[in-house]
Amino acid sequence: MSERFAGMSKRYCVVTPYYKEEREIIERCLRSVASQTVPVDHIMMADGHPQDWIDKEPVRHIKLDQSHGDCGNTPRGMGALMAVAENYDGICFLDADNWYDDDHVEACLAAASAKATPPDFVAAQRRFVRPDGSLMWLQPADQPHHPKIDTNCYFFLPRSYYVLGKWCTIPRALSQHGDELFYHFCRSQGLQFAVADHRTVNYTCLFEACYQLLNEPSPPNAKPVISWDVTNEWLAQLEPEALLLVQRGTGLHLRN
Repeated sequence: MSERFAGMSKRYCVVTPYYKEEREIIERCLRSVASQTVPVDHIMMADGHPQDWIDKEPVRHIKLDQSHGDCGNTPRGMGALMAVAENYDGICFLDADNWYDDDHVEACLAAASAKATPPDFVAAQRRFVRPDGSLMWLQPADQPHHPKIDTNCYFFLPRSYYVLGKWCTIPRALSQHGDELFYHFCRSQGLQFAVADHRTVNYTCLFEACYQLLNEPSPPNAKPVISWDVTNEWLAQLEPEALLLVQRGTGLHLRN
């Protein structure tokens, strides 16, 4: 552990939702959390398909009895709320197919402490990697399809904990927009954030559009970007009551 954070008594938690990822992928995720220079606890949330070998790992393994089909939003939110109830001093997310550099939590804490006014959360920075772990590019600043703060980049501090339940109320039909919707909800709440000064999140990119921009073949499990035009068409078909539920579930005044 860095001398700067030696002797700290505060407790930090990483929440990882997982579904059917291969064992070696999950093991990479687990190693990266276990290797943090600032010790953290790790909560693994099985979204309906638990892998029993994880029971023997030094993590907490919570097994949901069915999958929720919402890009990990429900297990992510449930794990975060459990961490809130257990009085952690900082909470972050790491999807099972991604991994941290060893100083991820340390960098987030340093960014928070550098602000004259304490932030509500910290935004880590990420680098894009291919499924084999090779570097694609650094986080592009001008790609509209990728929110600048991805799920894996959040480091929540206690003043922001009240927003974490929103992951569980984003409608399933909008789950692929979850990152963007959650970010805009945080901004609508006036939450202030600090930005870490270097990249510590390794983000496995599975967006077809990214590979097309690089003139590379997409991996077999690549995903198309869901256009907001398609989403707006769906919103336009909703009855007023259904639209109200969507707006309250996201915390945003979405318009059809």
